[in-house]
Amino acid sequence: MAITRRRALLLGAALTVSLTADACGSGDDGSSPAGDAAAPAASAAVSDADIQKALDTGGSITVWAWEPTLKQVVADFQAKYPKVKVNLVNAGTGNDQYTALQNAIKAGSGVPDVAQVEYYALPQFALAKSVTDLAALGAGKLDGTFTPGPWNSVHVGNGIYGLPMDSGPMALFYNKEVFDKYDLKVPATWDEFAADAEKLHKANPKAYIANDAGDAGFTTSMIWQAGGKPYTVDGTTVGIDFAEPGTQKFTATWQKLIGGKLLAPVTSWSDEWYKGLGDGTIATLVIGAWMPANLESGVKAGEGKWRVAPMPQWEAGGRATAENGGSSLAIPEAGANKNLAYAFVKYANVDEGVQTRVDGGAFPATTAQLQDPKFQDKEFPYFGGQKVNQVLAESASQVVTGWSYLPFQVYANSIFNDTVGKAYTSSTTLQDGLKAWQDASLKYGEEQGFTIKQ
Repeated sequence: MAITRRRALLLGAALTVSLTADACGSGDDGSSPAGDAAAPAASAAVSDADIQKALDTGGSITVWAWEPTLKQVVADFQAKYPKVKVNLVNAGTGNDQYTALQNAIKAGSGVPDVAQVEYYALPQFALAKSVTDLAALGAGKLDGTFTPGPWNSVHVGNGIYGLPMDSGPMALFYNKEVFDKYDLKVPATWDEFAADAEKLHKANPKAYIANDAGDAGFTTSMIWQAGGKPYTVDGTTVGIDFAEPGTQKFTATWQKLIGGKLLAPVTSWSDEWYKGLGDGTIATLVIGAWMPANLESGVKAGEGKWRVAPMPQWEAGGRATAENGGSSLAIPEAGANKNLAYAFVKYANVDEGVQTRVDGGAFPATTAQLQDPKFQDKEFPYFGGQKVNQVLAESASQVVTGWSYLPFQVYANSIFNDTVGKAYTSSTTLQDGLKAWQDASLKYGEEQGFTIKQ
C-alpha cells in the first residue's frame, strides 16, 4: 500500500469513527499511533512571555465543552483578564460534540479554539492531526503536575495533545445499609466480591451485588486493573489479544457472575438503574472517582447509606487500580488563536481554575489538589461523613501503568454490544464475545489502512 493511500485511509478512520460510535466513557492512557501518521508537526517553541502577551493583548476564543464547572472557570478567567472574551458553548456531550467538531473541521469553518475531548477519544483526533501538539506551547514543562493515568492519556506518540481536566481512578461504592442488613463483608478481593454476590442474591432474589448489561468502558477498565494488555500499538501497526492472561483473569470471575445470574441486567444511567441504587436492589458500583456528585444529585434516596472503599483486588494484598472516564481540553489545529487558547487551557487545568472546578465537585487530575489535606479531609454528608477523597486519592496513585488503547477505540466501543454484549443475553461466553470483538475490531482496522500485528 502506498504511503499516500495509507495516510488517506488513516485520516478517514479518524474522521469516521467518532461519527459512528457510542460515546461511553472509558479510561485511556493514550498510547496510540506514533510514526508518520501521528508524529507531531514541527513548530517553533512558544515562550511564557508569548502566552502572557496574548493575554495582555486580549481577543476572543470559543470553547466547546459540556463539563458544568467550566462555567465558573470562564467567569473567573475573564475577570482576571478583562481583555479576553471566552465564548463557552455546549455543542453536545461526548460523541455529539465529536460529530459537530469533525463536521466543522471538514467544512473548514466554525472550528472552536478549545474542545473537551475524552481520553479514550483523543488518539483519533491526534492521528488525524486535528488537534495541536501542546509541547510547543509549553506543556512539556508540566511533568509531575498530573497523576500518571491522565498524563499518559494525553500523550500520543511523542506529542501532548491535551491537558488533563479530570480523572477517574476506580473505587468500590457500596450501600452500607444493605451490607449491614445481609451481614456482607466489604470485599477486598474479587473472589470475596463474588461470594458476596451469591450470598446477597440468595438472601434476597430481588437484590444484586452490582449491575452489568455489558459496557465497553467497564470491561476494558477491569482488564486494565487485572494487568491485562490486550491492545498493542506501534505506529500504525495494531494488535489485539483477548486471550492474554489479564483478560482471562477477568473473564474467569465475571463469567461466573453472569452465568449465575448474579448481576442485575440493568443498563447504567437508566431510570431502572437509579431506582436500584436508591432502593438497595443494586448494592455496589465499581466506577470512577467522579461518581460522588452523580450519586448525590441522582440518588437522593441513598443519602447516608453509601460508602466508598478501595477497588477489590485480583490478588489478596494487591494495590492496583485502573482509570474509568475523564476528559482533556485540547486545541484544534484549525483554531485561530492558539496562544490565547493555551492560556485558557492552562488556567483551567493547571492554575487557579483547577481549584474552582474541585470546589464545584470535579475530581482533579493534578497532584497538588489530590495531596492537599483540605481536599482529603473533606467530609461528605451523603456518605455518612466519610472522608471519601482519601480513598479516591489513594486510588489515583495506584493506577496500573502500561495500558494502551486502539487508535480507533471509539469505533471499537461502538460494536461492543454486537459482540461481547451477546454474552449477557445468550449462551455466548464472555471469552467468545471478546474474541468476536477482537476479530471485528481488527477487520475494521485493516480496512482503514492499519497494519495488523499477527
